[in-house]
Amino acid sequence: MHNFRSVSRRTTLLFVYFLLVHTAFAHSPIQSRQKPLHLFMIGNSFSQNASKYLPQLSQEGGHQLIIGRAEIGGSSLQRHWDHAEAAEKDSNDPKGKPYGGKSLKMLLSEGTWDVITIQQASILSGDLETYQPYARKLYDYVKNLQPKATVVFHQTWAYRVDSKDFSRIAKGDSAKNAEQMWQKSRAAYHTVADELSTPVIPNGDAFWRIASSRKWGFQGAGNVEAQHLQPPVLPNQTHSLHVGYYWNNDKLGFDSHHANDAGCYLGSLVWYSFLYNESPAALRYTPPGVDANFAKQLRKVAWTTVRKEKKESAHRWIAVN
Repeated sequence: MHNFRSVSRRTTLLFVYFLLVHTAFAHSPIQSRQKPLHLFMIGNSFSQNASKYLPQLSQEGGHQLIIGRAEIGGSSLQRHWDHAEAAEKDSNDPKGKPYGGKSLKMLLSEGTWDVITIQQASILSGDLETYQPYARKLYDYVKNLQPKATVVFHQTWAYRVDSKDFSRIAKGDSAKNAEQMWQKSRAAYHTVADELSTPVIPNGDAFWRIASSRKWGFQGAGNVEAQHLQPPVLPNQTHSLHVGYYWNNDKLGFDSHHANDAGCYLGSLVWYSFLYNESPAALRYTPPGVDANFAKQLRKVAWTTVRKEKKESAHRWIAVN
């Protein structure tokens, strides 16, 4: 009898926990709605990459979306905060208006935002110390201006496996490979998100889920010697999520950091899944040049990754609501 009561008690507690989680998701401000969803991004080129196809996906899914942006290429949390602080000290200081002549306060005050995202610069993403104290300062600043908004961290992705450099993981030390960059940056994002009780958009996890797949992951371009290639021929980059090798005025370039069309598509699928709490599996929009079978896998991985993140971070969602 004692064992039966014990099992029943545990079963009841589990039921209550999952009911709370379900309630948090069901009533989250980040979900499908009839009225437009107002999304504001404080970021850099990675937030631009990750949201490139979000408008098309949202339209196909029947969701109205309005996007605001405060983005500077390569910008870190510290840089965004420094600009905001400069504007607070002197509203006429040009340093405080880096977003097309406007300050962060000016942009955030142009409307009422439902979701506001922040992110670290990818090259610093693996070093937790670089988030402090700027993540907290930006979070508090944003919540003061938009108290009803849900502030979210956008987890950036690791560089391509054949990159010549990876993110900083400590002062004077960098990740040795893409996997370590993903692990360290993931840990940093989640540590700060736990401190602030705010959700995470798991783009970094989705990118790594594809990159580490034997079937779907990019396998590397091998030893590439520019003198042996002529435009427009490029090395085999099947299933790459990053720009990789490209031609620029007959000169071979290499970008292992930024997302290509497939990567931008995956990023947008993750945002779609996260914002609307809805699988993108039934969506048919695919960017030109992205293989149909690969696109199908990206849609699957985006939803799987978001569901996993929401399940594992239910405590943050409950706190938000």
